[in-house]
Amino acid sequence: MSPVHVAEAPLVRRRLPGRFPVRRALCLLPFVLVGVVAVRHRSVLADGLGQLRTAEWPWLLAAAGSTGLTWVAAAFTRQGAVMTRLPRRRLLATQFAAGAANHLLPTGLGASAVNLRFMTVCGVPLARSSAALALYGLAQTAARTVLLGLLLLAFPGALRIGALLPDGALGPLLAALAGAAVLAGGALLGVRRLRSAVCALLRTALTEARAVHARPARALALWGGALAFPLLQGASLAAVGRSLGLSVPPVHLLVAYLAASAAVALVPTPGGIGSLDAALVVALVAAGAPAAAATAAVLAYRILTVWLPLVPGTLTLGALVRLKVI
Repeated sequence: MSPVHVAEAPLVRRRLPGRFPVRRALCLLPFVLVGVVAVRHRSVLADGLGQLRTAEWPWLLAAAGSTGLTWVAAAFTRQGAVMTRLPRRRLLATQFAAGAANHLLPTGLGASAVNLRFMTVCGVPLARSSAALALYGLAQTAARTVLLGLLLLAFPGALRIGALLPDGALGPLLAALAGAAVLAGGALLGVRRLRSAVCALLRTALTEARAVHARPARALALWGGALAFPLLQGASLAAVGRSLGLSVPPVHLLVAYLAASAAVALVPTPGGIGSLDAALVVALVAAGAPAAAATAAVLAYRILTVWLPLVPGTLTLGALVRLKVI
C-alpha cells in the first residue's frame, strides 16, 4: 500500500497579542508633538496669521519659493558630507521630514536623528554617518560665520552691535561660554570612555573630510549647499519684510538673520521656537526697523517658514518611518 502524502499547511506568522506596535507609535508620535507645540504657541500662530492677511502675496510667494529651496540646499550639503551616493528623492524627502523633526526636538537633535537613521538604512556605517553629521554641522557653522563676517565688513552699518546685547550682558555671556568650555574639557580629560569615543569620531571625521575634499563634486555640494542655506533663509526674511512694507535694505535683513541664528545656536530650544523669534526681533531693531514692524515681520516669517510646513513635514516623517526609509 503506497503511503499517502498529506500536504502540509503553510505556516502562518501571527502577531503576538501582547506585542506593542512600536513603528506605528513612532508614526503617530510626531503628530502628538505637533499638537502640543501648536497649543503652547497658539497666540503666536494667531498673531502671525493675522499679519499674513495684510501682506502682499507676490512677495509671500517669493518667500515660500526661497523656503522650499532651503531643503534642496540641505540635501546638497548632506550628500556632500558623505562619500556614499544617497538616493536623491529619498534624500530630499528626508530633509523635508528632518525640518519638521527639528522643530519638535531641541535644536539640531531632530534633524540629526532623522538623517543618521536615513544614512544607516542606506548602508552607511554608523561611524561614517556620525562623521558626516559632524562635517555637515561644521560646514554650516563655518559658512554662516564667514558669510556674517564678510557682510559686516562690506556693510559696517548694517547692525548697531551695541543694541544686540543689554548693558552688562557681555561679561556674563563670555563667562558662561568659558565655563562651558572648561566643563567640556574637564569631561574629556576625566572620562576615558568619552575621550576615546570623541577621538575615534574625530579620526573618522578627518578621514571622511579628506575623502570628500578629494572629490570636487562632493566638496562643491558640501560648501555650496552650506552657503546657499542661510542665503535662502535670509532671502525669505527679506521677502516677508518687503511684503509687509518693512523699510530696511534686504542686505541688512540678511545680516540680521545671520546674527540672530548665530546667537540662537547657543540656546537649545526646539527649532529655535521662541528664542529665534526674540533674537530676530532684536536683530531687526538693531538693523533699523521699528519694533512693531520688526515683530510683525518675524511673526509672518516664522508662520511661513516653520508653522505652515510643519504639518506636511510631519506627514512626510510618518510616511518615511512607515516605509522604513528611516
